[in-house]
Parts: sequence; structure tokens; C-alpha cells
Amino acid sequence: MDDILIIYDSSCTNPDFIAQYSIHRNLQLNQTVEANDRVNFLDLSIIRKASQLEIDIFRKPTTTDTTINYLSNHPGEHQLATYRYYSERMFNLHLSNDRLYNEWQTILHIAKNNKFPTTLLHKLKHQIQHTMHATPSQTLKITQSGQPSPLPPHTYAKSPTCLNTLTSKSPSDARTP
Repeated sequence: MDDILIIYDSSCTNPDFIAQYSIHRNLQLNQTVEANDRVNFLDLSIIRKASQLEIDIFRKPTTTDTTINYLSNHPGEHQLATYRYYSERMFNLHLSNDRLYNEWQTILHIAKNNKFPTTLLHKLKHQIQHTMHATPSQTLKITQSGQPSPLPPHTYAKSPTCLNTLTSKSPSDARTP
């Protein structure tokens, strides 16, 4: 078990008492207490304000900005996976405008160090924003007959000279021998 967040009323208890509490004989609680009205938990910084809690994205000091390089021979979906995650997290956390701007600059910096064109990231950011604000009927394309449109091909390999794809087949395409 790892990473348990405990919020408590300091007028009723204290960190030393909580550290002594034993859930199980094989579990030991190691505390990380709030410093400068902030505590880091997983990949978030939780910031205590007078009347509310705010969040920011936390990266450990040892975190590197290495991702799959754009010039590598990995599939495009794999190359973009980290940036898709970072961008979706950035929008889903409801960060303040300053924190949102800082996170976007960090994402662009990481991408630059991994040879990603910024135009590709701006396009990805726009797609994510559009999807987040789209209605359910906009996210699933519906044909004139009222049926969902066929699934697009799924990329599974990429080389400098060709792009191999798998296509999704419907049960009607299956043939019996």
C-alpha cells in the first residue's frame, strides 16, 4: 500500500499520534507534513488557502523531460501518448490561468527537448479542448442511416518508408471456412 492522503483537524490530533496509529502490523505510516501551506501528493501539489484548497501539478526534482523522441521509429500514437496525457491532465484539473499557462509552457519545453514540432502539439491541444467541449453526438460520428461510422484503421507499426495498419472488421466481414 502506498500514498494515502490524510486530512485532519490539528485541534483534535497531531502528526505524531497519526504516525503511531497502526492499521496492520506490517504497515508503517511515514508522514510528509504540509510545508508553506502545500503538500505534494502523487503528481499534485495541494495548496491550502484561507477558504479553499487549490491544486497544481507536481513534478519531483529528479523528473527528466525525456519522452519518445519524435525522430524515433515508434508509432505516432506511442510518441504522442505522453503529450496527450499531459494535456488532458492539464485541462481536467481545473488549474488557475497562471498554472495552466505554466503547465502548457512546460509541455512545450519537454516537447522541444524531444524534437516534437510545436504545431503538432497545438493541434493536439485543440483536439483535446474540442473533445472536452463536444456533445456526446459530436464525439461519436453517426452516419445518415443512424449507425455509428466505421472505426478508423489502428496503426501498429511504422517505418521510414511505409505505414502498416490493421483495420477493424465487423462480424459480417468474418467468413467461415
